Amino acid sequence: MTPRFDLIGLVTADMAASLAFYRRLGLDLPAGADREPHVEAALPGGLRIAWDTEETVRSFDPDWESGPRGAGRVSLAFLCESPADVDRLHAELTDAGYESHKEPWDAVWGQRYAVVADPDGNGVDLFAPLS
Repeated sequence: MTPRFDLIGLVTADMAASLAFYRRLGLDLPAGADREPHVEAALPGGLRIAWDTEETVRSFDPDWESGPRGAGRVSLAFLCESPADVDRLHAELTDAGYESHKEPWDAVWGQRYAVVADPDGNGVDLFAPLS
């Protein structure tokens, strides 16, 4: 049987901060999940995304250490409805205090693109077709 991509896993230093960020991107995450050591959410198409606290990961991997720019360096891409939505969402996130890694630009591959860092330093790409 061929493996099927099933889950995107993130390790977080601050569960509440991480979930608040992804709620702003439209993920439906229960409010009570902010205090849990492990949280999962189903995504369209059957893919799942999960968060584990650093303590949770160390509970089964005592030698685990965070990466050079933060725990669980993962990049996730979010398709926006329009180029204007890329700009709007980038501004909304940075106005809320999240760090911009790359301001919105028109990429040579035909998309409006921007990159914001989540609270753990993971890159989150925002994009939309230019035409």
